[in-house]
Amino acid sequence: MEPYYVNGIGIIDDEDYAKIERFNKKKTEELMQLYKGVIDIIEPNPERESMKNTPLRVAKSIQFLTHGYNIDPKKMLESATYVEDYKQMVIVKDIEIYSLCEHHLVPFFGKAHIAYIPNGKITGLSKIARVADAYSRRLQLQERLTMQIRDCIQESLDPLGVAVVIEAHHLCMMMRGIQKQNSVTTTSAFTGAFLNETKTREEFIHLIGTTLH
Repeated sequence: MEPYYVNGIGIIDDEDYAKIERFNKKKTEELMQLYKGVIDIIEPNPERESMKNTPLRVAKSIQFLTHGYNIDPKKMLESATYVEDYKQMVIVKDIEIYSLCEHHLVPFFGKAHIAYIPNGKITGLSKIARVADAYSRRLQLQERLTMQIRDCIQESLDPLGVAVVIEAHHLCMMMRGIQKQNSVTTTSAFTGAFLNETKTREEFIHLIGTTLH
């Protein structure tokens, strides 16, 4: 069923079902045409019933998968900061991340482990995970993603140090190319105490590798 639009909101409904989705009408229509062209090139039978709405579905899907471009992670983080005299390590680990490799536009996914040592300011724990999500929901490189998360937290909170480790599986290595199914790519980025103090960095690495729950 084709959606209709009210103030930029796509609405699909019938007598028994209503679904409201927010997506950009102009972008959706342009992406639909582009994906239809791709499908027409690679699919021998693009007119079969099950593919009738595939260009629309993919047009909406790619906008969701890259919605991080519409988020300012620094503003989001700064909107939930609080004065607190706490100067021990704060760790949010095992944050699920899903992204698209900018080389082949296929997914990579895994976990991010993020820590910071406050210097008079703390932030809501969910905001740390949201920063990771905002940067991962873009066309990305894992190396850049790791540094962007680090820099955002450092610049927004001015902590004594930030540590970020990401472990990810890349489908561009698993489904195509070298086709190595069990490879894991690990990247890290540090500032302040995590960069300059070996014991602090080692404590972080130990804690993210320990199951405490």
